[in-house]
Amino acid sequence: MTDSAGTPTEPDGPAENEPPTGTPGPGAGTAEAPDARAKADSEAVTGTVDGDAEDSDAEDIVPKHKQHWVRWTALATSLVLLAAAGVGWWFYRKLDANITTDTTAAEELETYEKERPTPLVHDAQNILLLGSDTRTGEGNSKYGRDDGGSQRSDTTILLHISADLRSATAMSVPRDLMVDIPSCRKHDGTRSRNQFSQFNWAFELGGTACTVRTVERLTGIRLDHHMVVDFSGFKDMVDAVDGVDVCLTEPINDADARLRLAAGKQKLNGEEALGYVRARKSIGDGSDTERMDRQQRFLGALVNKMQSDGVLLNPARLVPVLDAATKSLTTDPGLDSLKDLYDLTRALRSIPTEKVQFLTVPRQPYTANRNRDELVQPDASDLFQRLREDKPVSVVAKTDPDKETEKESGDTSTGASPTPTPTFTGTNAAVGMCE
Repeated sequence: MTDSAGTPTEPDGPAENEPPTGTPGPGAGTAEAPDARAKADSEAVTGTVDGDAEDSDAEDIVPKHKQHWVRWTALATSLVLLAAAGVGWWFYRKLDANITTDTTAAEELETYEKERPTPLVHDAQNILLLGSDTRTGEGNSKYGRDDGGSQRSDTTILLHISADLRSATAMSVPRDLMVDIPSCRKHDGTRSRNQFSQFNWAFELGGTACTVRTVERLTGIRLDHHMVVDFSGFKDMVDAVDGVDVCLTEPINDADARLRLAAGKQKLNGEEALGYVRARKSIGDGSDTERMDRQQRFLGALVNKMQSDGVLLNPARLVPVLDAATKSLTTDPGLDSLKDLYDLTRALRSIPTEKVQFLTVPRQPYTANRNRDELVQPDASDLFQRLREDKPVSVVAKTDPDKETEKESGDTSTGASPTPTPTFTGTNAAVGMCE
């Protein structure tokens, strides 16, 4: 009820013969009726309140020992989250700091920018991977002397990642391939002369920049990035994935490669894997060609294991791999951060293993020196053009001639002129070392 001014009036008292409600009437003072006190005590014990009463604070409802427990739980959770964030940031900073930036090569390449090829497909990526057998650095001296700290290129691979992220092609360049090497800045500051020499001299003469320029001159492919990995980095990556399985048809005893293995299927650790991919005289026909084929198959097996074991999707397993990869990694400024490498890894993990292909540039013994190689034309130029234009490349094992003939002949069932995809000898990451 309200009075004429709209001000609430006092509520009406209890109706006659109704039991008291325990609410003091006007003029009742501060004294409580016995029944009211009993009800209040009951509410305090049970934690319930009358529906007409106002809500109480949480501290009036939750017992004090429960309040302390809730507070400590919240505090502990906050500390765990902060610690996890701190550890994650520490790992990120550690991995990021592992990477060495090759500013010298970047400056040299900038000087010769006008003579470098123009990229034709901007979303595709071409990355030069160099396996350096330098003896400098922790743990590498046992592989031999390094007088003057000179560089040597043990493995060179041009990795092409298609613009649609559906395929990746890794093309090996033989170290003994005869090529035109441009004038390059040497390690002592002087310049080398233009020369026609074996390919791995480019790295020894002028390091990464000279190798990049030599590959670009050879293929006409613009290289977007380069990465150099030394001995210890390769070993640590193999150990980080708990080894890689290989199958050997005969035992190996190679003192130069520091390798001794029995015949049959076995898992190689990092040290054994390094000896296996570097061995030359004691495995197969002793040629560099056979060694490159072995390196490609092993890298394919390594990629396959990383994808099939979920390494790339599991941070707990990926961090050790990244740590191993970054510790002995030197890159151009465009790939010198963990974010850049993560973006590259994310692109590669979406590619099916059967679409990660390995092959060697078509070559044959050099006519003037059978211990050197030369390009097989027009096959080599066809391969370079397809990679340059981001067109499909098909590879088949050299032990499968029927399949190779079938692909090269094309499909004429429709009566249309065949337009086959050129086929090259190689393998893919889905083919294991024991197949």
